[in-house]
Amino acid sequence: MTTDTQKPATSTVDLDEMVAASDTGARSPVGFQGKLLVSIAAAWSLFQLWIASPLPFLVGFGVFNSTEARSIHLTFALTLAFMAYPAFKRSPRNRIPLPDWAIGLVAAFCAAYIYIFYTQLSARPGAPILQDVIVGVMGLILLLEATRRALGPPLVIVASVFLAYSLLGPHMPGILAHRGVSVNGLINHQWLTAQGVFGIALGVSTSFVFLFVLFGALLDKAGAGNYFIKVAFSMLGHLRGGPAKAAVVASGMTGLISGSSIANTVTTGTFTIPMMKRVGFSSEKAGAVEVSSSVNGQIMPPVMGAAAFLMVEYVGISYVEVIKHAFLPAVISYIALIYIVHLEALKANMKGLPSNNPVRPLLNKVIGFMTGIVLLMLLSFAVYYGLGWLKPVLGDATPWVVSLALAAVYVLLLKVGSAYPELELDDPNSAVISLPQTRPTVMVGLHYILPVIVLVWCLMVERLSPGLSAFWATVFMIFIMLTQRPLIALFRNRSQPVADIREGIQDLWNGLVTGARNMIGIGIATATAGIVVGAVSQTGVGLVLADVVEILAMGNLMLILLLTALLSLILGMGLPTTANYIVVSALMAPVVVMLGQQNGLLVPLIAVHLFVFYFGIMADVTPPVGLASFAAAAVSGGDPLRTGFQAFYYSLRTAALPFLFIFNTDLLLINVSFMQGIMIFIVATIAMLIFAAATQGYMLTRSRWYETLLLLLIAFTLFRPGYWMDKIHDPYQLVPPAEFSEALGRVEQGSYLRVQIAGEDDFGDPMMTYRLVPVPSGNTAEERMDNLGLELFVEGDRAFVDMVAFGSLASDLGFDFDQEIVEVSAPVDRWAKEWIWIPGFLLFGLVYWLQKRRRDRQAEPAQSAMA
Repeated sequence: MTTDTQKPATSTVDLDEMVAASDTGARSPVGFQGKLLVSIAAAWSLFQLWIASPLPFLVGFGVFNSTEARSIHLTFALTLAFMAYPAFKRSPRNRIPLPDWAIGLVAAFCAAYIYIFYTQLSARPGAPILQDVIVGVMGLILLLEATRRALGPPLVIVASVFLAYSLLGPHMPGILAHRGVSVNGLINHQWLTAQGVFGIALGVSTSFVFLFVLFGALLDKAGAGNYFIKVAFSMLGHLRGGPAKAAVVASGMTGLISGSSIANTVTTGTFTIPMMKRVGFSSEKAGAVEVSSSVNGQIMPPVMGAAAFLMVEYVGISYVEVIKHAFLPAVISYIALIYIVHLEALKANMKGLPSNNPVRPLLNKVIGFMTGIVLLMLLSFAVYYGLGWLKPVLGDATPWVVSLALAAVYVLLLKVGSAYPELELDDPNSAVISLPQTRPTVMVGLHYILPVIVLVWCLMVERLSPGLSAFWATVFMIFIMLTQRPLIALFRNRSQPVADIREGIQDLWNGLVTGARNMIGIGIATATAGIVVGAVSQTGVGLVLADVVEILAMGNLMLILLLTALLSLILGMGLPTTANYIVVSALMAPVVVMLGQQNGLLVPLIAVHLFVFYFGIMADVTPPVGLASFAAAAVSGGDPLRTGFQAFYYSLRTAALPFLFIFNTDLLLINVSFMQGIMIFIVATIAMLIFAAATQGYMLTRSRWYETLLLLLIAFTLFRPGYWMDKIHDPYQLVPPAEFSEALGRVEQGSYLRVQIAGEDDFGDPMMTYRLVPVPSGNTAEERMDNLGLELFVEGDRAFVDMVAFGSLASDLGFDFDQEIVEVSAPVDRWAKEWIWIPGFLLFGLVYWLQKRRRDRQAEPAQSAMA
């Protein structure tokens, strides 16, 4: 058994090298080579800021279309990959060998080929010449080599398998066979069009992801990471098991500025893990808490992982909608993790760290907290409606007025913060740890919140694109970095303007370089994953996979979901989250939706994509290759595998959520009102806390086996009340297909008919599936049928689609000529499914009473002994 004394924690230098090897490249050349490397990285950041800004269109220079921008984006990524990532473990770290220079230049040319020869290529679409093919072959080979260096062999193997499958189609066995693809056709599709390497995934990396990663890097270099950690500890460190609770909150906030679960683990873990061990957590449990909270940072809106931006393109909804659907599961997952930490502290009877905060009665704390919330709400309403009134008055001058007001608020916050001492991270291994006071800690860094507010405002209120929103937030962040040091020094009467400005410029330069180096792996991953997407679209393997999965799962949707989750976990052992999401969503998302329809469960596409996203993130935790777990173990000195298994155990709540929101889309806030959303949030949070107590085997005291089963049953009931209500009363009644029109006229507008149709798929094969038909407006059945865009031909008891209006709702739903309406189910009046919550809460009251009685009995002997 590994103990803390037997295995000391890894040094800071080793941890930095671990993060570098994973995220930014392990090579740090010195001299001219080092300057060239960081200059190219900074140039990449400046290029991305340029194409995201309105400046190219204002000056009429440097305007690139999406394909050209993707080509230049990949050129930078490949160049830096060969410069920053050594070829082998024994390769030099302090210089760039000559072969890597040569390979990097060739790779850069291949990636820039589309941009350089854009006019010529557009004149011969689909007809590559020998030069195009040679460049494409070299480009694919060098892209795979860059992937091996930056991300390891797994993604290379996956991409190579799909390339081989494309070329060897006629020689594949059974249903896997296809007509095959020529080398010319393969290179044209994968390298010379926007279908493969330069497809949607690389486009999202170019347009959105880079700017958000750069924004996070600048925010971190400005000092926000340290600020978030200190605030979390000042607020929560004194509670029972407080350092672990603070670690959860700090990692959640750090998730705003770090898209990497490994970097998040190391950044916050070097401070939080020793603190957790100090109050009684074992090395493995301390590391597992940090891993669980760091990995979940990628699912926390408003700045989610790179995969969230891909959902915008793949699902076809706005980023605001993605945030809306992802918000509730992410929040309740974090709340549950804090509760899990609390239960661990209760089981071990842990204490918190000594606090310097003045002791205040609980009532005063509650009043102070509520006052702060009310003031924040009033300020939000004032800004929102005030701007709404000012915009028509100010007209084109509005941006300038708002910018000046924002700058004034920023200066005011700096003035307030300068009255408090600067934040300095304590040594977590020192003999005495004294938590900072909450008020001074919060006040000294409030200006770090402003760029996040700008980002959220642009996304949620102004409804700008994610790229433009991140651009304006980054511009404001650059302004802060250049001015915060001189202004704070001025307010503290120790100003040295030249030195302060120079330090600000250095911080900005470091942020530009770090942001670009953090993007190397993501840029390479999205390009290589594009090979898989290109192969799917070129060979039709997605339909083949649907048949294979249907055979394996025997048409059972739950088995299909389990297979999808397993595939995500297996691929995620070697693939970064973004690449894992691209591969699995391209292969499995359409299959789950289609087979769900055939089973009568109409699963929204966003639910399936979030399902894949969640399990892709879980792969960073899962042994034996959970990289975040290895990073945490390096900090804690614990065993990596035991840390990984413990982290997976803590993350069971995250693994359960995707299955729950597939079957109950209310958790994704789909088609629910504001008040319903609040009620769902409260009940779902309670349900997740009950689930956490069941998995931990502890609530008020250690649970008996039957209490654990009851808690799991209660959690399921609160999460899915519709399951039990459907058993009591079917939500639909069958209507003869010939009465489809009459049923459409009878039910309330805004409700849905569930319709089973039989026909042929795009390949002429028989198909049976379900459609959820929204009831359109109209006073009569005829008007509603017209608004639906559907005409039926009735023959006895049977009904067939006679005509579908072009561009109509029926056409969008997938109705087609000559399909047969096999079954029509109309909604019926019944009790709301939420009534099932009542017996669920009553059963919970019984378990609570049983545990409370047992806890009180256990406490009596101890009290008697003390007396």
